[in-house]
Amino acid sequence: PGRRRLILAAAGAVAALLVIWLLVSVFQPFAGESEGQTVAVKIPAGAGVAEIGELLAEEGVISNATFFEVRARLSGKADELYFGNHVFREGMSYSAALDELSRKPQKEVVTVAIPEGLSRSEAAEVVESAGIPGDYMKASVKSKLLNPNRYGAQGRAENLEGFLFPATYELGPGSDVNDLVAQQLEAFKDNIAGVDLRFAKSKNLNVYDVLTIASMVEREVSIPKEREIVSAVIYNRLNRGEPLFIDATTRFALDNWTEPLTESDLAVDSPYNTRTNAGLPPGPIGSPGLASIEAAAEPADTDVWLYVVKPGTCGEHDFSNNLDDHNAKVARYQEAQEAAGGSPTECP
Repeated sequence: PGRRRLILAAAGAVAALLVIWLLVSVFQPFAGESEGQTVAVKIPAGAGVAEIGELLAEEGVISNATFFEVRARLSGKADELYFGNHVFREGMSYSAALDELSRKPQKEVVTVAIPEGLSRSEAAEVVESAGIPGDYMKASVKSKLLNPNRYGAQGRAENLEGFLFPATYELGPGSDVNDLVAQQLEAFKDNIAGVDLRFAKSKNLNVYDVLTIASMVEREVSIPKEREIVSAVIYNRLNRGEPLFIDATTRFALDNWTEPLTESDLAVDSPYNTRTNAGLPPGPIGSPGLASIEAAAEPADTDVWLYVVKPGTCGEHDFSNNLDDHNAKVARYQEAQEAAGGSPTECP
């Protein structure tokens, strides 16, 4: 009897371990987010969950077709999977693969317009709203298509900020964020090739420096004709050793593009704080368009180095080449601000 009990206990233990193994295999509680290569897979119309599992296993998306089918049936999603073009990653969990299959796939070309000057985080929101699959922030960290160091970053670039050229892009069925980033980088290379950089180089500035200036110009200018003048202000302040006082760089450091900046925000300890640090910030604060890049490469021939918003306009600036004149214009702005009980600008 004792031996029999021992055998039964051992059998029970083996059965329990088998059940645990099956549960772990099916539900994958320790599976993290896949960082594998993207895989575009077309699910044939009429394919059952077993056939879908085999197809995904063959493509390396999942590890086991049988466990995938069990997981799908237990989740209740086995009969709710969409056919057509889907984008997966290698080594996905069954749950993540089912989530993708539960999304209605792209059937037509998707058009996405990336505005000029947006930071990566802002562009990511646009991309997500357009329904393009994938993690744009992750896809825009680095690429084999472009090495920032070849443009003068010298190890300063932590990602592709500044190189993600803003334009309207079309993506075919099955495309994802990696395809979009690839198009943006190719567009950047095509556009930068036609920019005359001789003046910037004469001031010991490289392409990465020009992109950094252009990204600030993009944020500061509302009226196109002011691009070259604001660029000149930046050049002149750099030449004088004066801080640039461009608060958009602080907004970039804080990833705050909409809320008012507080006094503590303006004093934030960051190399991107151009109130407390002289010189250029470490890199671009967004990806500028061609007009701002050209303005940053060749600024206006002027000695102005100060500016303030002109009251009664929509972002137009008053420029000065001396502090007394600038202070008088600031006083006029503040008077108009007080009279208006807020911003004295007039934008439609």
